[in-house]
Amino acid sequence: MDWIKVSIFTTSQGIEPVSGRLYQLGISGIEIEDEQDFKNFLKENKQYWDYVDDDLVRKMEGETKVKTYVSDDTEGRELLLSIKSTLSELKKLDDSNEYGRLEIEIDSMTEQDWANNWRQYFHPIEIGEKIMIKPEWEDLKEPTDRVVFNIEPGMSFGTGSHYTTQLCIEALEKYIKPDIKMLDLGCGSGILSIISLLLGAEKAVAIDIDPNAVDTAYQNADRNNIDRSKYKVFSGNIVTDTDIQTEISKNKYEVIAANIVADVIIALAPAAKKYMTDDGVFITSGIITDRADDVKKVLEENGFEIITVNQRKDWVSMVCRQK
Repeated sequence: MDWIKVSIFTTSQGIEPVSGRLYQLGISGIEIEDEQDFKNFLKENKQYWDYVDDDLVRKMEGETKVKTYVSDDTEGRELLLSIKSTLSELKKLDDSNEYGRLEIEIDSMTEQDWANNWRQYFHPIEIGEKIMIKPEWEDLKEPTDRVVFNIEPGMSFGTGSHYTTQLCIEALEKYIKPDIKMLDLGCGSGILSIISLLLGAEKAVAIDIDPNAVDTAYQNADRNNIDRSKYKVFSGNIVTDTDIQTEISKNKYEVIAANIVADVIIALAPAAKKYMTDDGVFITSGIITDRADDVKKVLEENGFEIITVNQRKDWVSMVCRQK
């Protein structure tokens, strides 16, 4: 298998939060290249200066990097999108700019090069019993009776190839009914909210902390002939942004979905309950198995009853409703 090296530019202070975000995505194998640690080593070991290679010194001068590797296939490239998404969220939370620029370098390729090159790995995917995800640049080889979701993901997370997204879509197939309202927390490419509309939902509202997600979601909605009067996308933090909260509270939602990471789902649990109808469901995914008990505990503490727990590889999805 081929691998893609991902370098994240940060600072010494940013190593821990960046590494934590990667762990939340199921990434445990990382390399750290920290200029400050290297300087401290040289300062404390002057007797070894003659043995330090000049090339190594030049290499360590510059920004701190956290490095990891993702597989060079559809799943790996979906994971790469989720890395970009979680770094964007971390950057918005870093008011004092302690964590550096939090940008990604991918084997020395530019983002545009990567965005174009990865298309060769992304082909139509059948999910559950009703859905087919089809990249816009491909034609179907034969007719299908599935609901077809056309997508150009750009640089926002969510193409349907990742297990966490598939688990959510399978749950949506069960719970989306005509005339219901759906709320998508952490919408990325808009895949879950747009599919909900294609399945018959009356209205969908989507939110993401990454401003780029707004344009991507609207563009994907247009690709699928979604009426803009039925679909609203916002950028912001639903936990802290009062303007977003005001917009969201204009409706109660029969289905709320959050395909993010464990810590964010835990933070969203009180908000999800606030915006749900009494008989609504909260679909959660993006939870690595090590954190499943933590999420379950907080959901139950917030008055939710777990209806189903599904697992695919190292990823868990939970569907719950108010007790």
